[in-house]
Amino acid sequence: MIRHLFTLIWNRRRANILLITEIFLAFVVLFVVGSLLVYHAHNYRTPLGFGYTQVWRINLDPGALPEASRVPTLRQVMARLRAMPEVVAVGRASGNTPFSGSTNGSDVGVGKEGNNIMGSVSGHLVEEDLREVLELPLVAGRWFDKRDDAATVRPAVISRDLGEALFPGQSALGKIVGRNGEELRVVGLIERFRADGDLEEARPAILMRVSPQDTVWGEAPVILLRVRPRADAALERQMNREILNIAKGWSVGITTLSEQRAAQLKRTLTPIVALVIVCLFLVVNVALGLFGVLWQTIQQRRAEIGVRRAMGATAGAISWQIVGEILVVATFGLALGLLVAAQFPLLGVFNVQAGVYGTAMLLAVGMIYLLTALCALYPSRLAAGIHPAVALREE
Repeated sequence: MIRHLFTLIWNRRRANILLITEIFLAFVVLFVVGSLLVYHAHNYRTPLGFGYTQVWRINLDPGALPEASRVPTLRQVMARLRAMPEVVAVGRASGNTPFSGSTNGSDVGVGKEGNNIMGSVSGHLVEEDLREVLELPLVAGRWFDKRDDAATVRPAVISRDLGEALFPGQSALGKIVGRNGEELRVVGLIERFRADGDLEEARPAILMRVSPQDTVWGEAPVILLRVRPRADAALERQMNREILNIAKGWSVGITTLSEQRAAQLKRTLTPIVALVIVCLFLVVNVALGLFGVLWQTIQQRRAEIGVRRAMGATAGAISWQIVGEILVVATFGLALGLLVAAQFPLLGVFNVQAGVYGTAMLLAVGMIYLLTALCALYPSRLAAGIHPAVALREE
């Protein structure tokens, strides 16, 4: 039966060429949108590697204040914040804090010469207390501490994937890596640090220590602090007032990482939702087109169907034939679509994992088959209800 249907549709390929083309284009649209959704869903399910709830970010802008007086004022501000009972931990960090939209990608290699270089590594400058602020779990080694004050090489904590890429088959602990001409000693490993956000692909990360004695303002100008769950807007106003009492003339901005995360998700999801809505309109348009074509085909084949019914074909057989024919037409369109879609994982387009494209293909194929089967159900029931005597008399 299946072989007969394929032969029948192949012999009518010229009559079905527009229908096959329509299904092919619908598959391509669904595949592209599906790949986008699967890619972001995969990233969203991947843990961030740190905690962001109850974490506040304080931006301080000293304006035209001389460079030499900035860091001492910053330390006074941090000391006052640590003294607040609602504050759990305080630490400085570079401006590319989680969900800030600011990124810092650099090449990292083995040794000062930079052998076995890995590109686009997310780099962050952090103080010791940032581990408590962001609840960073270590998988090996240690976090920064007082022992590093006497270190001649700046210590660094790297993500597990970066360690495996730079030192395959061996531990990265104690090894020297190079970044922007600076040597760094690896003292610890974390699983991951996805500061770029929930929907961005996980990148290898390197966290470099900023000691309390560092006097360079630009290295870590942002304050991150963890507050207790009861912290509210009153605490924010109090912080703002006390910071301005110390850092007179500075501008202060306080926000939470949760708010930044929500804003980042909104910015990223808005164009995706718009694309999905457009895709839905296209799918509905294709469904209406399929339904219309099948309706017209049934009307044109009333005599053929009447003869089959007169020769003993049951209503169920007629109905399944109509559904089977449209599924075979869909198969021809899908074969062309899969031929195009398969080029994406084969050529490594956009450096997306092949599994993402494979999942998107399966989803698109399933949706096309479901759509065509649903569109064929009602016309097939109409065909099954044709009375042979009426059809032959009309002929």
